[in-house]
Amino acid sequence: MDRYLTVAEVTEAARRLVARFPGVARLHRIGTSRAGRPIRMLSVGHGPRRVLVVARPHPDEPVGGVTALALAEHAARGDRLSPATDLALVTWDIVLCLDPDGAALSEGLEAATAGPGPTLDGYYRAAFRPVAAEQPEWAPIVRRDLPESRALFEVIDERRPFLQCSLHNVEAGGSWVQLTRDLPGLATPFRTSARALGIPVQHGTYDALYWENPGPGVYVLPPPDSTARLAAGSEDIGLSTWCAPQRYGGVTAIVEVPMWATDLADAVSPHPRAADALRGLSALVREGGRQVTAVLDKARGFLPPARDSAPRRVLEWMADDLYDLVADSWEPLARQASEATAPDDPRHLTTARVSALDVVARRQPLRAAGLLLRLLAEATDPAAPGLHRELEGLFTSWCTDFEQALRLRWVPVRDQVEHQTRTALAAAEAALR
Repeated sequence: MDRYLTVAEVTEAARRLVARFPGVARLHRIGTSRAGRPIRMLSVGHGPRRVLVVARPHPDEPVGGVTALALAEHAARGDRLSPATDLALVTWDIVLCLDPDGAALSEGLEAATAGPGPTLDGYYRAAFRPVAAEQPEWAPIVRRDLPESRALFEVIDERRPFLQCSLHNVEAGGSWVQLTRDLPGLATPFRTSARALGIPVQHGTYDALYWENPGPGVYVLPPPDSTARLAAGSEDIGLSTWCAPQRYGGVTAIVEVPMWATDLADAVSPHPRAADALRGLSALVREGGRQVTAVLDKARGFLPPARDSAPRRVLEWMADDLYDLVADSWEPLARQASEATAPDDPRHLTTARVSALDVVARRQPLRAAGLLLRLLAEATDPAAPGLHRELEGLFTSWCTDFEQALRLRWVPVRDQVEHQTRTALAAAEAALR
């Protein structure tokens, strides 16, 4: 398989797997989305120990559906090559898509990234990512009660998994794993898999900039009272679905694989002008956000209201303060980098870390611009075509600059899936030990 699959295709493939392995695999409904869509889970095996896999927690990150099927296939064969695939010992519970409503708003993403030479232009035109309060893994942090979150919490409380694997994509960069506690024995197979498939390991990431780093590309969530918190996030991350398995002694692994890779993600030497680079990135995200918001301001009168439109809610959320929040979070890093003296000064930022922040700076305006282009294309107001043309020019130039500045190269879907599958299996082996 060398393309992403829609939710319908993943579901149909799961049904075929159940038919091929009767008595071994079961497909059942664990909940219903806000819009009434089914949330389905494929269970494979009858062992007392449980691995919980969560696919498509973010609708703009489609790799998990294909990886979910690959993991189910490994487990269903029950070849006992390792304890993790011994069906008398382990049951694999695989949520096929945690956010089916968001996935429906990302329809077209699979087609946009299929075929030779997928581009960021095609991806951002089709991708949809909801506001934080509507993301099932994160909504509990902001005290938002979503049926999708409840369904996952109920599975965790019922099955008590020793491992939860949350399957994620990142648009650009390298691969990394975030853990709720360390899993000795995971770092080596993770790194070996990435190297074999030509996928760079992300040394330093925006999502886990201050986390404990026991091995290249492996990051461990700090305890709640630690000063080494997330670069961006919440002190209440313990309320997320990620941390729920800890109630039963379990651990969660968030496995990130890139759609487009940059070898800068693997560059561990100090960046020669990190402070200047960060200030430039801060200006980049602010200016891009300002330009998208300027077009939004002209279109607000005829766009669908936020209460009726998830894309509009995202645009208003980002326009409110998200661009400045991202840019402001880098100022302390820029100050530290400018104060660094000796070559081994820990305040230095590596090229890999700066490149990770570069990805964030460029993707924020692009996510908003892609959504706004979609809304403008659907609008019937006479002003819509002109605003669409105005934003189109910015959007295409930003995509080109992104691809060229980080020298991006597409990672074949089969390689994304293979690496994520190997990492999930290695995490299960490590957690069993």
